[in-house]
Amino acid sequence: MDRCRVIGVLDNGFSGLAESQQQLIANADLVIAGSRLLALLSNNFKEGSEQRNMTGKFSQVPQWIDDALDDSRSVIVLATGDPLCHGIGSYLASKLGMEKCEIIPNISTLQVACSRFGIAWQSASICSIHGADAGEWVEEPDPEHGLYKLLQKIRGEQLLIVFTSSANSPDRVARMMLMEGFSNGWQMAVAENLLQSGENLVGPISIEDSAEQKFSDMNIMLLWRDSSLDEESSLLPLFGIEDSEYSQRRPDRGLITKREVRALSLARMQLSADSVVWDIGAGSGSVGLEAARVASGGHVYAIEKNEADAENVRENRKRLQITNYTLVVDKAPSGIDGWPDPNAVFIGGSGGNLELLVRKILHRMRPGGWLVMNFVTLENLAEVTAVLKQEGAEWDVTQMQASRSSPILEMHRMQAENPVWIVSARKQQNSK
Repeated sequence: MDRCRVIGVLDNGFSGLAESQQQLIANADLVIAGSRLLALLSNNFKEGSEQRNMTGKFSQVPQWIDDALDDSRSVIVLATGDPLCHGIGSYLASKLGMEKCEIIPNISTLQVACSRFGIAWQSASICSIHGADAGEWVEEPDPEHGLYKLLQKIRGEQLLIVFTSSANSPDRVARMMLMEGFSNGWQMAVAENLLQSGENLVGPISIEDSAEQKFSDMNIMLLWRDSSLDEESSLLPLFGIEDSEYSQRRPDRGLITKREVRALSLARMQLSADSVVWDIGAGSGSVGLEAARVASGGHVYAIEKNEADAENVRENRKRLQITNYTLVVDKAPSGIDGWPDPNAVFIGGSGGNLELLVRKILHRMRPGGWLVMNFVTLENLAEVTAVLKQEGAEWDVTQMQASRSSPILEMHRMQAENPVWIVSARKQQNSK
């Protein structure tokens, strides 16, 4: 049985292909490609051959290929650059199997773009936003936003190469970076219309300047950090950040979960890299924001009823450059029903709805998930342990009372912090 050939094509068209690839195209009975490549190579197809436009019809392509092969027709699929680099190659291989599919790559357009700017790309993170119009960025969006995954990459990578689209353009990405505080120390370069008569290289330019530019619809975007940059947030630990690093409401010594209690509470939450976390009664945001640093591939959903505290959370989030975090200003449990089921939940404040919250959370928790709560009063401790018993949950209590050294004259004494009960609970594994 003959196989379908998936051939990578660049924008220099037929002349940029090897002779063997040119012959495959010239002899094909069926040519499948997007509208742009069909137009680019329209003079190179044999007379009487059939061309099908796969733009918006990717799901139909495997059946087109199967039908043509069953009829002993020669089939080629034209893709841009390397079909296995954010292209159709892997999709066709998974649907047809390699016994029906031969992939013949060209160099990728990202390689061409990097060569134009003299940037080595072996350590780059390769991303694509070449899809549906994601819309302009808004602060703390849902993880389903089309630019969300790119922002997570920007947060953690040094060099990114991005396949863009006419709507999800470099200037839109730059505006997102400005909104999220990722401007200082970043550079952008854009290669427009590669291998065409209108080829144009833009940059390197700053993120601020990029946000005001207009770019050609066909481009590759490069983003990299300035190697001399020493960001404050990159020097902070994943968790256990100094209390003084957080903006917080200060009626006394600060409404914040203290570092020692915060570190133990995060440990009891048993977070993994992709955990979905709820933070109920966020306060200054310290627990949820540090959870977001630990679960960098997951997402934290936080709720805080006090607007002044919520403003502190927003300030802390931006300064720490936390991007996988959504804050709701409301009184729980209102506002949490639309959240995805959690792997871990922290309750720092219940707003008087402790029993209702605990029952709802235990019923929503994913298998193996942990609910961790902090209490400073005997009454709340008694209430929550009674509820946990009624729910048949596994639970334990740790009392923590830390003392910190404090200067006195030219010496130091130990100053006690308030004792805190840390309650950790989860559903019985065999419970419904």
